[in-house]
Amino acid sequence: MDSKHFSPSCAPPLQAPASGLPVGALLALAMTGFICIVTETLPAGLLPQVGQGLGVSQAMAGQMVTAYALGSVIAAIPLTIATQGWRRRNALLLAIVGFLLFNSVTALSSHFALTLLARFFAGAAAGLAWSLLASYARRMVLPHQQGKALALAMLGTPIALSLGVPLGTWMGTLVGWRSAFGIMSGLTLILIVWVLTKVPDYPGQSGAQRLPLKKVLTTPGVRPVLAVVLTWMLAHNILYTYVAPFVAQAGLGERVDLVLLAFGAAALVGIAISGKTVDRHLRRSVLISLAAFGAVGLLFAGWADVPAAIYLGVAAWGLSFGGAATLLQTALADSAGEGADVALSMNVVVWNSAIAAAGLLGGVLLNIWGPQSFPWAVVALVVVALAITRSAARHGFAAAPRSGSAAVIGH
Repeated sequence: MDSKHFSPSCAPPLQAPASGLPVGALLALAMTGFICIVTETLPAGLLPQVGQGLGVSQAMAGQMVTAYALGSVIAAIPLTIATQGWRRRNALLLAIVGFLLFNSVTALSSHFALTLLARFFAGAAAGLAWSLLASYARRMVLPHQQGKALALAMLGTPIALSLGVPLGTWMGTLVGWRSAFGIMSGLTLILIVWVLTKVPDYPGQSGAQRLPLKKVLTTPGVRPVLAVVLTWMLAHNILYTYVAPFVAQAGLGERVDLVLLAFGAAALVGIAISGKTVDRHLRRSVLISLAAFGAVGLLFAGWADVPAAIYLGVAAWGLSFGGAATLLQTALADSAGEGADVALSMNVVVWNSAIAAAGLLGGVLLNIWGPQSFPWAVVALVVVALAITRSAARHGFAAAPRSGSAAVIGH
């Protein structure tokens, strides 16, 4: 990495352990990510109950997910820039308290408009949280530990992705949808105490350290990484969003929960692998992950009606996707240097935009060509992502091992 991306003010604290990781603090970050995703996906498993409780249709109730995503997209960059000078733990707590407040409002609200507003601001809190987690995890440790630290901090993501909707459905059935949101508030209270007792605090960036948005966006490597985020997540979410109609081709329409469980379990393995490879083989790991996902697309294109092929492909898909957040956020933070927090807020916007675009594009594909068109869309997008990654060998996805580059981000 260029020397301009490192300054003494952003070096890891001397008290950071030379061996081992601050597991308690990193798991608090993982819990934050888990709450972000479960809060986002919770309504999806509770649409009938929510619709009945608020006197709206299920389609309208589904807009609770849309409002959350919209809050993340609109607020991530402005909130990140506005809090750059704050002490890091205060910024993180602002996001977490946002979950406590707005999940509580959602649990108590009897007006759909107020519920949507609460969901929007909960999404805004998530946008801020996601822009902080990766840089916070990296700052807690020495450069050669950053990949493992980030992998541990991202552990909550695949767990939430695979369990969020079934967990929400189970809680809603057991205690009602309002109580499910109340339980999320209770978990958030526990997390606040956890952060206060285990997560170290660091100063924010000084005025001299802060880079303008345009400067960060034009930093070499940032745009290629964001382009890969867009194409990879678009491909992933076309398949993930419409996994039910896709696996129904193999007669697995009633086994979507098992399919998602297989995906989540494999994604956990993928996270573990990325934690071991990201520091020395980041570029190779991204290329292999994308190639594996492309191979899954080809498998699904030819054998979408074979249950064994679906389970095998879903496991390989989860394995290739598990490390995506670790790999892409590491590449982005390395490339952005002092502008890492702002770049990671851009990542939030691009990631959520890909989710929204995948919902639209997948719906068009489903209506016109059916679920058999999804694998070909995956293959086409993966080819583009591979081409961008290969072309970014100098900046973005550098060929050299990052462990020797003193790749530290600024705060």
